[in-house]
This record gives sequence, structure tokens and C-alpha cells, in this order.
Amino acid sequence: MSEGKINKTVYLKDYCPPDYQIKTVHLSFYLGEEHTRVYSKLSITRSLGKKTPLILHGEALKLLSIQLNGQLLTESAYQINSESLTLHQVPDYFILEIETKIYPQKNTTLSGLYVSEGNFCTQCEAEGFRRITYFLDCPDVMATYTTTIIGNKEKYPVLLSNGNLIDQGDKENGEHFAIWQDPFPKPSYLFALVAGKLSSIQDKFITLSRREVNLSIYVQPHNIEKCTYAMASLKRSMAWDEQVYGREYDLDNYMIVAVDDFNMGAMENKGLNIFNSKFVLANPETATDTDYQYIEGVIGHEYFHNWSGNRVTCRDWFQLSLKEGFTVFRDQQFSASQSGSVVKRIEDVNRLRTYQFREDAGPMAHPVRPESYEEINNFYTVTIYEKGAEVVRMLHTLLGETGFRKGTDLYFERHNGQAVTTDDFVKALEDANQVDFSQFRLWYSQAGTPELHVQSSYDADQQTYSLKIKQACPPTPDQPYKKPFHLPLTIGLLDSQGKDIPLQLVGENNRIKGTQTLEIKNQEETFTFENISMSPTPSLLRGFSAPVKLHFELSDKERCFLLAYDNDSFNRWEAGQQLAVKIILSLTKDYQEGNLLKVSSIFIEAIAKFLENYKTDNQSFIAQLLILPSEHYLSEFMEVIDPEALYQARTFLRKTLAHSLKDYFNTIYHQLTSEKPYSFNPQEVARRTLRNICLGYLMMLDETEIHQRCFHQFKTADNMTDSIAALSYLADTKSTERESALSIFYERWKQDSLVMDKWLSIQASAKRDDTFEIVEQLSGHSAFKLTNPNKVRALIGTFCQNNLVNFHHPSGNGYKFLGEYICKLDPLNPQIAARLVSIFSFWKRYDPKRQTLMKDQLEQISRSPNLSKDVQEITLKSLKMN
Repeated sequence: MSEGKINKTVYLKDYCPPDYQIKTVHLSFYLGEEHTRVYSKLSITRSLGKKTPLILHGEALKLLSIQLNGQLLTESAYQINSESLTLHQVPDYFILEIETKIYPQKNTTLSGLYVSEGNFCTQCEAEGFRRITYFLDCPDVMATYTTTIIGNKEKYPVLLSNGNLIDQGDKENGEHFAIWQDPFPKPSYLFALVAGKLSSIQDKFITLSRREVNLSIYVQPHNIEKCTYAMASLKRSMAWDEQVYGREYDLDNYMIVAVDDFNMGAMENKGLNIFNSKFVLANPETATDTDYQYIEGVIGHEYFHNWSGNRVTCRDWFQLSLKEGFTVFRDQQFSASQSGSVVKRIEDVNRLRTYQFREDAGPMAHPVRPESYEEINNFYTVTIYEKGAEVVRMLHTLLGETGFRKGTDLYFERHNGQAVTTDDFVKALEDANQVDFSQFRLWYSQAGTPELHVQSSYDADQQTYSLKIKQACPPTPDQPYKKPFHLPLTIGLLDSQGKDIPLQLVGENNRIKGTQTLEIKNQEETFTFENISMSPTPSLLRGFSAPVKLHFELSDKERCFLLAYDNDSFNRWEAGQQLAVKIILSLTKDYQEGNLLKVSSIFIEAIAKFLENYKTDNQSFIAQLLILPSEHYLSEFMEVIDPEALYQARTFLRKTLAHSLKDYFNTIYHQLTSEKPYSFNPQEVARRTLRNICLGYLMMLDETEIHQRCFHQFKTADNMTDSIAALSYLADTKSTERESALSIFYERWKQDSLVMDKWLSIQASAKRDDTFEIVEQLSGHSAFKLTNPNKVRALIGTFCQNNLVNFHHPSGNGYKFLGEYICKLDPLNPQIAARLVSIFSFWKRYDPKRQTLMKDQLEQISRSPNLSKDVQEITLKSLKMN
């Protein structure tokens, strides 16, 4: 550990309401080329009975002056250090005026006020506002803000902040000003400021109550033609939130700004959302279908935060999932309504099981509502977001759509304008529906992924079918013992024809057609169904009704039966996935033992049946079925992860399918070719996806004719989806077409930063033997920029996190490469460096040689001078991993 740096742990149990509240905030920014002066005027009230000193947060600030009730304070009246400003003697109510100097042009952390491509912008969540001025920078301090921005009119013609524009005009010396006022009290993390040379597109939205809202999207002038889809997504989001949740927008303006340098996807600042450019900019030539889907989802997510995050915000950072988990669930609902619920659910579960389940089993495991943290930036995790969304989804399942809406209506009504907790959220759902969710709250306080072990039995004489269910949750670092969870287990029973059997539990009068949701509450319980005339095939955890690992023995024949007939599309897909998991893990073992690799025909025949019916079946579903489980997901089934063996086994299955089903893939590829211009809609997305997956399988055959076909698609494609698919397949080969395609792509798109991210990522993900050397070369390429998070994620993140076979090469070169870049990044941008450190967190899951090599890198990182709190926390917790 770097000398002299000890992280302070913050505990939920120590939470106390703030001793002071700030009621109004007046901010004035004087934007400069070398520094910016910030003047704040705060009206502050001491909480009744409190006599503690006033301690304001502050980082990387140069204090110029302080006035208390109009009196200039001398240095003897306050104390200042690198993290705070303390005033020991203050009255019960007072006006505090503070002037500071900050240096946005040098702020590579991208937290607080910084400059991106010549434009000023902010990122204040979680604790960036303290890098702007001294303040009570915590979410339960809510104030109204009036913001004045002054800057050079030629360099910064656009001046934006939260709320409504109340005045603007010119000043002397070529400067101008704008004054913005936000009438809604908000915490400082929702403050935003943008200034620069920006162009905009404008639109309007008429709310249910017939109010007119002005909509604006601001981007750099050369990107103005790429905003149309984002604006359409925004309007669909606004209409959907009114229809499904009854939530209207509340300001006169809703503004979005896209910037290239951004640590996150986007930020929901009240009325002025700041976005990473990749989640706003799109046209068919530069954006893929996936990009369009992400844009719609992220636009919706940030808009939905206006109520689930802004109007009702979190009391403290332990409650982060109050806004993020709920809002992720809302954006998942929205996206499913636009593009199809089944495929969206598959994508969401895939992400959860690949990354969140892994997090639950690692050194950074934590509950949805953590009990402690050292650096809050490290807790913007898949547990907070995705698992938090699954917890809300379970509440939705248990209450039903009507009951859940009643609960959320009460939640918004009861807590409008307040900073509250996850308990407050659950309490509103309880009160609205007269139910008790005391046990359910364990989902917020217990870490880890529960496991359900299910056994079944059929009694032909009694015509009953029983499910015996045991639940257990493995210990996590801070929680060795777990209480039973309350969870919904949605099931169906299929007869010999694949039809759902009506379900009736013994002792109950109602007979439910098809799917039934069982409420699991005990460590062990049995559910018995009567009037079951034949031994059924069970379909368990339909729709992935709870974020658990299900252990239930099914034969390959039974899984193929579910794959063919299950009425729950998610479970049809899941049956195929589990068949593939079993096959690949068996191949992995054979590879390790030097045995001949072979694949049972049952899986190939099952896939062939779907390909035969591709014209009449759901093409999106078939496409998902053809995507084999990822190496990340497969690795969770291995006690000791063997990246080489996993890669070889998965590749062998892909090649086997390619050889066995070549005629199907050829036919589908040609028949799904279309001469129509690009359009983004569910049907066309499904067509392109299935066609390109078929091309991917054909490329596994490594035949010259197919390489040429792929290169032809690359050259002639009228859209980025088809172009990038072909390029990614070529990038994996040693064909002559590979270098030509990469060169053509670069020359065409070298001026487009976001497209260059794709170019970097494709090469970093290639499974060639020389990929590491290529990545090293690209790290010195002009297309790569260490201070831009998107570039780091595209090249270093893709190689180290997604290219397992090359990153984990026994030489350890990948580990050394990552360790060096973490140390380079940490002084510049600790948040991005910390994300990269987490890749090393699972070092003990590998063989002894790899363990030693990864541990060496963690130890070297821990000894780095002036290590950030972000990186230090993850590094030390990883080293302590049991």
C-alpha cells in the first residue's frame, strides 16, 4: 500500500441527518482559459439542538475568500485541508459566501467541472460538486439553485444549467451571461453546467395535462445530423412514463448534451442531462442496431430518473439502488415494450448472470444496499444496478402490474421532494397493497446469489406432482450466514404434447391455467399439485422470475423437449443454453485430458429444427439461440478456470455446428439478404442479426470463398451493423481480406471518434495469436487517447476483460500490460483505473501460475505512490480474497 494513505470506511449504521441544511444556492461561474472562478452564496440553517462546527467538503480547490453574513473572514476563523473547510463559530442561520478558483482544463478525472473538446461540462455524481466549491456534498442536503454563467461569447456561445432560463445578455469585453433557476430542491450531485460551441436540434412535447415542454439536444456542430433518433427516443420515453407510471415532466425545458469525455453512460442532472456521445449520436452509416438499442435504453433511463431519482432521491449513498435499481427496471420495461420482451429479457439475464453473479462471488461482493464503503465511486456496480432491478422486478411479480402501480403511485406522492431509503420504497408498496414484505427486505441487506435445489416426484396413484425446494446462499466476505429469502418462483408443467397443464395446489380451490408463481419463503418447503394425470416435464423459473442459480436435474431429452415446446420463450432459450453449457464443459474436460473432442447429435438436431422454421418462427429468438454461452459465463461453472481449454471447447462446438449445418446457414444468409434501405425496427433488426450470425458460423469454416463473401458484405454494406459484423469476422482470420478491410475502415472513419472506438475494439477482441502485440501497437496509435474513457474501454477494457484466451496467456504479458496501464491511468482518472483493477479481482479462480502472475501485479499496484482511494480499495480487497 502506498505510504501514508489509509482509506476511511463509511458505515450505514453511522448515518445521521446533517447538522446543517442549505436552503438556497446562488452560483456564479466566471469561465476562463486557464482557470475558472466560482462564487457561491449559500443560505444555511443549523439543525435544532446541534452545536457542531460547520464542515464543508472540498477537493482540488483554491480558496480566495469567505464572507459570513457580509463579513470577510480571516484565516484564523476557519481551518482548511485537502478535503474540507471547517468553520467553528457560526450562528443558527446565516449567509455564507465563498469564492474559489478551479482548473477545469487540467481536470482529467472528469469529476466536477472539466473541459471536453473545448467545451465546459460537469459530472457531480457521486461527489464531484466538492471539486467546484465548498459545500455539504451529500444527497440529503436539498436546495434550490440559481446559476449565473459568464464567459466569452465567441468561444462559449451556449451557456446551460439546470432549470429554466430566466435572463441572458451581453457584457463588456466580448463576454455574455445566462442565468438559470431550478425551482425544485435537489442535492448537489444533480447540479449541471455546460458551456461551449454547440449546435442543437429542437422539438416539443405536449404532456397529458397539455403543458408544452421544449426539448433540446446539444452536440458539437459536426454531429448535428446524428441526433434525430435520440430525440425520437426521448419523446417515446416521455409518453411511456405518462402511460405506464402516470409521471409527467415538470419543467419548461428538457435538455440533453453529448460530450466525448465522460466516465459513465450518462447523468440525470435535473433538466440538463449530460451524456456520453456514444449514447446519443447515431445514423445508419456510423451506428449499429445495438447502438440504437443502447441509445433508446439510456435516453429512457435518464429521463425516467426525473421522478425515480430526482423528484424522489436517495437519503445517502448506501441507498443508491433506490434510484438506480428502480430506474433500470423501468428502462428495461420501456425497451421491452419497444423491441420485444423475450429478447430483451434474455439480454438482461445474460448480463446479470455473466457479471453480477461473478461479482457476488468475488472480493467486492456487497448487498444491493451496502453496509459500508471506502470509495463510493466503486459502488456503481452491476449489483446496485442490475441486481437492484431484479429485486424491483420480483416486487412487480409478487404484486402484479396493478398492485405495483398502486405502490409506485403512493411512493411518488408520499415522498415527492424528499431524500429517502429503500425501506421507504418497499413500505409504500406494502401500504398500498396491505402486504408484509419484512422478509423480502433481505434482498437489500444480504449479499450473494441464492441457490435453489429442486427435486420432483410424481405419484401416479394419487395423480399428484410434488416439488421439494431447498434454498441456500453461499457465504460472502462480510456475511457468513444468510437467512432464507422471500422470492417468486414462476413455474409451468408440460404434458406429453408440450401443452401447459392447469395447476392446482393440494388444499386450494383455484385451478390456474398455465403459469403459476410460487412464493418461496422457507429454507425448505414442498409444493404438491393435484389432478396431474401424467408425469409432466417441469418448466421452472419461467421468465427468470428471481435472480438465483437453479439446480434441477433434467435429461438432454427433457431439455430438448422444453426447447421445442415450452410456452415460456425465456425457458425455451434457457433449455438450449443449458444443453450448450453441458456440452462445452464436457468438451473442456476432454481437451484438458487430451481426449478426442466430439459433440452429441441431439443438440445439433435441435438447432437444425429451428433453422428449418426460420421463416415462420421468431427470428430474434433463433438468433439468440445460436449465440453460445460466453466464456465468462461458462467459467463460473469451473472450480479452476482454464481460459485456453474453455476457448478451444467453445470454438470446437461452433465449428461443429458450422460444418453440420452449413447448408442451413448458407440458405438463411442468402434468403435474408435485402436490397431495401436500412431501417431500424424489430423485424429488420431480427433479420440482420440472424443473417450476420449465420455468416459468423460460416466464417468458422475458414474457406476462401466465404472470406470473399464476408469481404464483399463489408465493402457493399449501406449500414454499420452489416459492415462491422463482417469486419469483426475478418479480424479473427489470417486472410488477405483482413488487412484490406481494417485499412479501408480506418481511412473512411478516422475522423469519427466513436467509429474509431469500434475499430479499436474489434482488433482487441480478435482471437489471433498475435492480438496482444497488435493491442500494444494500437496503444500508441493516434486513434487511442489515454485520457478518453471510451478509448480506454474500447482497447484496454475489451482486450483484458473480453478476450480471455489472449489476456490470460500463460506468459503473463497481458497481466503486465494491464498493471502498467492502471498505474498510468490512476493519477489521471481514478474511476476508470479502478474499473480496470477489478479485472484482477478473481485471480484466485485460476491455476497457481496465473495466480502468482496476477497477484504480483496487484502487489505492484498497491505499492504505487499516491494511489487513489478508488484503486486502493479494490486492490487491497482483491489481495485479501480467500
